[in-house]
Amino acid sequence: MKILFTILILVSSLVLIASILLQSGKSAGLSGTIAGGAESIWGKNKGRTYEGILSKITSISAVIFIISALVLAALQ
Repeated sequence: MKILFTILILVSSLVLIASILLQSGKSAGLSGTIAGGAESIWGKNKGRTYEGILSKITSISAVIFIISALVLAALQ
C-alpha cells in the first residue's frame, strides 16, 4: 500500500512540475486585464484551449498529490 502511494506521489509531482512549467505567464499587465479579461473569463471554449487543459491537469495532479501525501502520512 505504501509503495502504491509513493509511486502515485512521484508521478503526480512530476506531472505537476511539468504542467506548471508549460503554462504561460500571466504578466499581461493592467491593459491586458481590462481589454482581454472578459473574453478569457467568459469565453465559451475556455476549457478546450491549451491553457485550460494545462490548468485542469495542474489542478487534478495537485489534488492527487495532496491526497496521496495525507494518506502516506496516515499510514506512517
